[in-house]
Amino acid sequence: MNAITSTWHAGERAAQTRAGTAEHMAEIGPRVIRDFMPDQHRAFFEQLPFIVVGSLDAEQRPWASIVAGLPGFASSPHPRRLEIEANPLPGDPLAEALAVGNPLGLLGIELPTRRRNRMNGHVVARDEAGFAVHVRESFGNCPQYIQRRDYALFAPTETTAEPFTTLPQEAVGLIRRADTMFVASAAPRDDGKVSVDVSHRGGRPGFLGIDRDGAIVVPDFRGNGFFQTIGNLLAIPRAGLLIPDFATGDLLQLSGGAEVVWDGPEVEAYPGAERLWKVKPQSGRWLRAGFPLRFGEAELSPRSLAVGVYAG
Repeated sequence: MNAITSTWHAGERAAQTRAGTAEHMAEIGPRVIRDFMPDQHRAFFEQLPFIVVGSLDAEQRPWASIVAGLPGFASSPHPRRLEIEANPLPGDPLAEALAVGNPLGLLGIELPTRRRNRMNGHVVARDEAGFAVHVRESFGNCPQYIQRRDYALFAPTETTAEPFTTLPQEAVGLIRRADTMFVASAAPRDDGKVSVDVSHRGGRPGFLGIDRDGAIVVPDFRGNGFFQTIGNLLAIPRAGLLIPDFATGDLLQLSGGAEVVWDGPEVEAYPGAERLWKVKPQSGRWLRAGFPLRFGEAELSPRSLAVGVYAG
């Protein structure tokens, strides 16, 4: 099996080809995508107070979730294993997805330092205390578009889930003022197995939009050229979004159909966007007080300040 096949799945290769990065990604992919966590990544996950998790529900819909605990709640006893001593929030679809063998995507992101690392794998253990994940892919990410936030308090409170099928006005308001979002997506790999990935998106407040059809519009700014999210959306056009309200601790959780907009007037009207993708919410919920951390004001990243906001 050649390097391009073993590192990237068909959707990623199609996106890289269209963007003109396929040859470069075929060369660097085997060097940056590992099947184990280096010691630096293992130590990084162990110092975090929260981890973003991507999963699939029984209907194969992607969801992005958060699990949290005092630093040390995640540990890596082996380079190919991450153990998490925490459970999903009440009402979160992640609870049903934590069966042994199911795929997960994990994002470790440290907002005060703007560092992030990702790990994709599958559940190998589950008990009342938490779960363990076997590493399939491990790789680092640059700090582009991450807003720096310091947290001053870790104070878990009672969480309630409020499901909805139509996007409430409160959710519309949060989407339009958000500067941070997480996205879960999935794709079949060349070995026939499905993998899940979860990633970060950021920009100036207003970088997300809602079009006239009610779809959430997400800009694709210049990044690392991997095209993991867009590659997944080409393979399975569904996405799960998680948008935190840093002021209240509420989490907006959405899942729906997705499409990629490669060019045209919508892309041209968005300063800094090289393409767009859209998610039409089909199911969602508020996880009230779901984020146990409290943050100070955001310091926008230089890359976020260099791009525009949605003008639709």
